[in-house]
Amino acid sequence: MSAPSSTRPGPASACRQQGPSGAAAGQVAPDGSTPGPVEVARRGLVTSRRRRLRRRAVVTVALAAVALTLSALALMLGDFRLSVGQVVGALVGSDDDLAARFVVVDLRAPRLVLGVLVGLAFGLAGALFQSVLRNPLASPDVIGISQGASAGAVAALLLGGATGAAVSASALVGGALVGLLLYAVAWRQGMTGHRFVLAGIGVAYVCSSVVGYLLTRSEVNEAQAALLWMTGSLAQATWGLVVTLGVALAVLVPLVVLVARGLDLLLLGDEQAAGLGIRPEVVRALVIALGVALACVATAAAGPVAFVAFTAAPVARRLLGDGSLALLQAALVGVVLVVGADVVAQHLLPADLAVPVGVVTGAVGGPYLIWLMASGRTRTA
Repeated sequence: MSAPSSTRPGPASACRQQGPSGAAAGQVAPDGSTPGPVEVARRGLVTSRRRRLRRRAVVTVALAAVALTLSALALMLGDFRLSVGQVVGALVGSDDDLAARFVVVDLRAPRLVLGVLVGLAFGLAGALFQSVLRNPLASPDVIGISQGASAGAVAALLLGGATGAAVSASALVGGALVGLLLYAVAWRQGMTGHRFVLAGIGVAYVCSSVVGYLLTRSEVNEAQAALLWMTGSLAQATWGLVVTLGVALAVLVPLVVLVARGLDLLLLGDEQAAGLGIRPEVVRALVIALGVALACVATAAAGPVAFVAFTAAPVARRLLGDGSLALLQAALVGVVLVVGADVVAQHLLPADLAVPVGVVTGAVGGPYLIWLMASGRTRTA
């Protein structure tokens, strides 16, 4: 009678059944040995990093493709409809169709490029504020920056009879003053996000009251012009305005790139960031200054286009899903929102309404804010 066979696993099967603390099942090194837990963990980190980079590349390319598609539609659609070939020919300087070239280069392209730059600026501004203050409500159009710029512009329009560049300059000054005021009010041996946001909401109400008072004491025609600017519009686009905003962004965007690493470390906490060689309060002040500048130059060019800065960064981070800053992706989402909203306002709504782009972005951003509040995602850091 033969002895029963043993049911205990042998050495080989034991190796195959090891859990996370041991070698992974079936993993064998080139020399035939089984990798240890450190090597398994390293391989897991490498795989995870590759997966994140791949997803980041896919999201970035997809957002750029959507922005490019919307840009093509913006140049093609209108009372004088154009084909893709006509748009390309006009952009490369072909003289085969002078009418198409005039429509594209002189009429539609300035509005499109202004929308791209405004969306980029607002998207970056929102991402900077929400990251450094660690609060999803920390957006220029919530914490008073846009309202301060509006107050400055409306004061210039209604009190000084200013137009064009003077209105933009007044908006820039108004937003910058509000940014300085908020930083001074929120500073208490350091600055935290909830103080800055609460102070900003209060300042936003004050600025809105100033704007309301100025509107009530103005003539109807003047008030109508101010209200159109306050809603956020790209209708005033000219190549001169585009160049002015482009020069400002050519200065500000490289500075954002320079402080991005410090902001990334700041998300680890002030103590850890200081241990890695950065000064948290200096980085925080620089990031806020850049966010204010980006919001102000965008508002000065197109008015306070609602909710673009507020929604761009959260949407970008949700698409990436890795908890990173997502500055580039937030800028692309801002471009998609502004250009897409302008296409909707011009070509999908009744022509007699003449809806500014800010009305469409507000219609999108309002429900998003309600959902954000209802889902409990507004906790401060």
